[in-house]
This record gives sequence, structure tokens and C-alpha cells, in this order.
Amino acid sequence: MEIKATNTPQLEWAGDALAIGLFEDGMELTGELAKLDEKLTGTLSELIEEVEFKGKVNSSASTRVGSKSPIRKIIIVGLGKSEDLKLETLRQAAATCGRLAKKERCKSLGICLPMCQDANSTAAAITEGFELALHQDHRFKSELENQGPDVEQIELIGLAGSDEAIARARQICSGVILARELVAAPPNSCTPITMAQTAEALAQEFGLGIEILEQEDCEKLGMGAFLGVAKASDLPPKFIHITYKPEVTPRRKLAIVGKGLTFDSGGLNLKTSGSGIEMMKTDMGGAGTTFGTVKAIAQLKPDVEVHFISAVTENMVSGHAMHPGDFLTASNGKTIEVNNTDAEGRLTLADALVFAEKLGVDAIVDLATLTGACVIALGNDIAGLWSPDDNLTAQLKAAAESAGEKLWRMPLEEKYFEGLKAMHADMKNTGPRPAGAITAALFLKQFVKDTPWAHIDIAGTVWIDAENGCNNPGATGYGVRTLVNWVLS
Repeated sequence: MEIKATNTPQLEWAGDALAIGLFEDGMELTGELAKLDEKLTGTLSELIEEVEFKGKVNSSASTRVGSKSPIRKIIIVGLGKSEDLKLETLRQAAATCGRLAKKERCKSLGICLPMCQDANSTAAAITEGFELALHQDHRFKSELENQGPDVEQIELIGLAGSDEAIARARQICSGVILARELVAAPPNSCTPITMAQTAEALAQEFGLGIEILEQEDCEKLGMGAFLGVAKASDLPPKFIHITYKPEVTPRRKLAIVGKGLTFDSGGLNLKTSGSGIEMMKTDMGGAGTTFGTVKAIAQLKPDVEVHFISAVTENMVSGHAMHPGDFLTASNGKTIEVNNTDAEGRLTLADALVFAEKLGVDAIVDLATLTGACVIALGNDIAGLWSPDDNLTAQLKAAAESAGEKLWRMPLEEKYFEGLKAMHADMKNTGPRPAGAITAALFLKQFVKDTPWAHIDIAGTVWIDAENGCNNPGATGYGVRTLVNWVLS
């Protein structure tokens, strides 16, 4: 698919379909739209009247244009009220246009949407909307049904000069798509071994530093929490550390840590059917987002040094499995009583956070499909954010707002740590049922000493089911665009 900006007026554009955005408070056809309607012999006004189009957000309609017209189809998409226009509005509108153009079997599409902020921001948002809406993962299909032709060429009308912004947006989208495909892959395909291979491939392709610690290396570093989880799997654990370094002196150093459980059985606290075990391939969503961010950052080449870390393993059941009641010692010397083997992600993150802080970075952000409690609190559209640092929180919220990814700061109520205290160890790995997402964040906080740190729980946002009314069900790639914006800020 080719996406390019053009200054060709909409009156002169020719191709399979022309898409136009309309505001609720701008339904009267005046100026260029009136001229376009006249050129199309009233087709545009007839379509609006026939479907009673009101310009509501995400509403759309299309119709065929007369055979003598240089345009085969006309598409209209609603933008809501003009005063509420945001970049996310344009992303959604572009996604709607892209899906409709594909449904109408259009190979070429011209799109005319209003400016938001500036031409580059507008072009980037539209590009992201198209690219991510039209991405389909068919890697594991033996036969494809009802495919139809792909949209091959998209022209952004009135945005000439923004080709660099389009290219950058597509680089970011390539990272989102990698994250989606990693999360969507089945657990017999996406394993600790293949995750390490993916990391090595990224490092080789983009000239990145890479360090993969094997079990023996982790033992030497005292990573007892991570290795406690890994004991039951027949597959070896892989502690993955990828480093991006700019060619210039970096203005800051950051670490991104992603939870990497390629499958979570629950361990001896075994998950049962109906408890979510069927979807536990998504439990490496944090690592998927981390790897996707690697791919985007490596192409964007910012003047920031970034360390990408994931302790990757399975949580399985065998004669070697850790027991409820076992004591583990993390690499910072903290002792942990395992009172639930299904709270394993925080154990792997504990050693990963200790490792990250030893790198001397300016800030650490971890992402994890950590708790069902976060899903209950915030649903499937909003990720939870915990941080004791107001400045880092503000940076991440601004990055998420720009990305169109929803993020909500949750409290780090120190009093709740009382529920994690153990009789004979420093802490337990789970607390009482109330405030489970908060106590999980408080657990992680014990493994970051002085560095500004934030924890993002993406348990609800990493995957969307079709029954939720989503046009793109499946893995979302949530967090890649937010992290890229944060790194670039």
C-alpha cells in the first residue's frame, strides 16, 4: 500500500473512491463541496439526504457515481462537532474510510479531512488510521475467504509536503504490527526461544546491541524470582536485553521493561477453563509492546538511549514447579513468599526491574498484562498507570493522549502494602482480593530503589474480542505509540 500527500484539489482528483469528512455542524454544502456536488451532478447531496447523514463520529456512507465521472465511488465519514476535532478523530475517520474502501473493492482512494494542529500531525494521524485498520494477520490461515482487492494507493489531499511525517508514522505502525503479531501468535509458535530469535533478528536488522542471558547467567545474578517461575517449563528461560544507542551523545537514558510470559497456566494454582487460560498466549503482551517499540525506535533514530528488557519464560506445571508456600529470593536480596503461583508476572518483573535500575537510566517504565483487577476497574479500553513520580506520569499521559491510547493514573496507596507483608519473608506475592491491581503495583515498587518509575497494566487493552464491537478484533499493539511518543518527547 502506497500512502502519499498531494495538493491535487478534490475537484480534480481522479480514482476509485474519494472520501470526505463532514462535521455535524458543517453539513451544508458550500464552497468547494458545493462545486464538487455540482460536478458529481448532485450525487453528494443525494447521498447525505438518502441515508439521513448527520456527521456523527464514525458514521459513514458511500455510493456509486455516474459512469462519466473520474471518480467511481464517493465516501462520506462523520467527524462529530468541529470544536471537538482531535488527532484521534482523524485516525478513526481514516480507519473507517480505509475499511469502507476495501469493502467497496477500491484500489485507489483520495481522502480529504480537515487539518488538526498542522499538516504533519494530520498526515501522521490519517496514516496511522489507515495502516492499522487495514492490517490483517493471516499467517496461520490455510485459505483466505472474501478477501477482495487491497487498497493499493491512498492520497492525502491538501497535505503536500508531509511525506516525511507519513514515512515516520508508517515506521511506528510497523512496530505496532509486530507487537500485534507477537501477541496473536499461538504459544506453540511464540515461545521463549522464538522471542529470543525475534530479538536477535531485530538487533541484526537495525544494528542494535543485544544481550540474552541464559539460565546459568541469571543464576549468577541471583534472579531467584524469575527463575522460580521458569522452573516448571521444559523450555529454557531467556532474559532479553536490547539496547538502542544514538550516534550522538544521548540527552537521556531510558529503560522499557515488558512482561514476557509466553504462556501462563497459572502453575500449581492452575487456571481452569473459563478463567482465561485459553487466552494466556497474550500474557507476553508487555514484551510484545516492548519489541514493537524496539522496531519503531530503531527506525526513527532519536537522540535518546533506550534499553529494552524482558524476562521471558512460560509458567507451567511439572514436578519442578514452584509450590504455593515457596520462598524465593530476588536479585536485590528481597525474599518473597509465593502464596499464589498464578501471580507469576510480578516475580519475573521484579528481577527485570532490578536489572534495569543497575543500568543507571533516567527513568523506567514497565508494561504488563498483570491483573484481572485492572480490567475490572478500567475495562478493555483504558490501561492503568501507577507511579510515585508526577513528572514521569505527566510525560506518559501526554504521550498517550497524542497517541490516542487511553491511560488512567491509579493510586499507589502505601497503606495497602500491609496486605503483602509475610510472617517469615519480606513480602508475599499477592495481597487481599480488594485493590489487587494496586497491591501488584506496590509489589513492583519494592524492586526500584531511586529511579523514576512507572508501571502500566495493559491486561485489558492488549486484546479486544469481536463481540466488543471492534472493527479490528484481536491483538491491539497497545502501548507502542505511547512509548514511542514518550521516548521522543
